[in-house]
Amino acid sequence: MNQVFGNGSTRGYAPVNGLRMYYEISGAGNPLVYIPPALGCVGMKSFPQLAETHSIITMDLQGHGRTADISERPMSLEQNASDVIGLLQHLGIAGADFLGESYGGVVAAMIAIRRPDLVRRVAAYAATFGPPDTALNMEMLHTTAPLAADSRAFLFQRESYQRVAPDPDYWPRFWNKASAIRWTGFSKAELAAISAPFLIVQGDRDFVRLEHAVETLKLIPNAELAVIPNAGHFALFSEPERVIPVVVDFLQRPEKSLPVATAEIGYQPGQTR
Repeated sequence: MNQVFGNGSTRGYAPVNGLRMYYEISGAGNPLVYIPPALGCVGMKSFPQLAETHSIITMDLQGHGRTADISERPMSLEQNASDVIGLLQHLGIAGADFLGESYGGVVAAMIAIRRPDLVRRVAAYAATFGPPDTALNMEMLHTTAPLAADSRAFLFQRESYQRVAPDPDYWPRFWNKASAIRWTGFSKAELAAISAPFLIVQGDRDFVRLEHAVETLKLIPNAELAVIPNAGHFALFSEPERVIPVVVDFLQRPEKSLPVATAEIGYQPGQTR
């Protein structure tokens, strides 16, 4: 499953399911696929610490950034997963680690369910795995006026999009399509079918409920949970130095590790941890 890529940077467009999908590869080492959040695009952030040990493959999903939309095709997370799989096939990548952010974490989980042969490990930051009424803190999502493409809440994403999009004026239509995505969550059986080691990372002040992360932890067989204190939904933008070391530790950890101490066994140096 491991493939080692050379140092340097590659960028280009790949023919994927009718898209001309933009992608970039940076760093050196085993492949790590970073799937951005909704409204995100390549270049909004970088992960130099991860690039020291991995070749990071990232992409602009349908309609995002430099990847022009297919106007008649709805946007969905299921289609995003198919498109990312298509990109990996185009690049000849037989297996990789995955880092998904928000909706990108959902897409990474979908790939782990659909194509476990492609997935070594998955880290998901601020992702939802169930229906909105159980996964989200609706009080934090309340607004006094309806959100729209020109809302100040999306200024950062809007400006990032318009700097690179083939048609910057397409933003309102893009925003409408992206905001129309309705994600209703995985079934318990689907989450139980994820065989890859899976890291759930979340801020304790995210609008994704911490209780939801704990509930999901119990459903994925090889899952673990990392909670970033005093952090919200956008910590990978604002404070990546607090999140990425947790991801690095997860990706670089040996497949087998010492068992954790129990009350009966206790801590035994070199035997338990």
